[in-house]
Amino acid sequence: MAYLISNIPYTKVWIRKEFTHGHQKYHGEFIHGLAIAVTTMPDRCLSFQIIFTGCEEEEGESNPHGGAMWARMPLTALCGDIPMDEWPERMETHLAQPWDCPSHHHSIVSLDRCKPSPWLAKIAGEFHTARYLFTVDFTKSEIADCPAQHKQSHVMVLTDGKWKGNMVALPNNRVRVTSPALWVTGEGAPDFRPTQFTHCAEQDDSYMDPDVTFNNLYRGNENVDLEKSDVKTTKRKQKGKEKK
Repeated sequence: MAYLISNIPYTKVWIRKEFTHGHQKYHGEFIHGLAIAVTTMPDRCLSFQIIFTGCEEEEGESNPHGGAMWARMPLTALCGDIPMDEWPERMETHLAQPWDCPSHHHSIVSLDRCKPSPWLAKIAGEFHTARYLFTVDFTKSEIADCPAQHKQSHVMVLTDGKWKGNMVALPNNRVRVTSPALWVTGEGAPDFRPTQFTHCAEQDDSYMDPDVTFNNLYRGNENVDLEKSDVKTTKRKQKGKEKK
């Protein structure tokens, strides 16, 4: 289980340049880079380790950015490196990632069965198509480990609409996975409710009875061995009486 930062499947991205200069200038400009790791900090959105490539510079121009790095670049600074007719509108954080990270402790997984087919992402009441990248799951905090509050963050690049190109991190209840070979994509709201329960074996009252708790595969053999031992002991006692 990782703490704070983890490697991710590296992703080519465009970074909004104003994020590299304290939002004081460079608005509307973009720098190319690779997102190579993700950081999770409670009460903040996901952030990323970036290596800048400098490939946006024209041939013959100086390249001050190639190989430079930046830690904890916010999710909302990133756009996927996909074909776009124009740079996308910047998303507000609560739309790009509706729930902040609940813990420093996390794991990264790429859900292979959930790609490469498009996903549907519900943002501000509308559905957008998206390209799935990877998933962040959290643990070791009251929120992350509460069955009613736990949320994963599925990191994706939007592929249509006014936010096309923006990267988002959405929970399960705001996405739908498509895979026409394996299932028919549903429509409408599923009749789901978050569970309030945990499911634990050892809280059952039967665990107070060792005859029930330890009634396993070897219990019968132990009984047989005890019976054989008792028989041998009885025979030895009988032989000892006969000698006397």
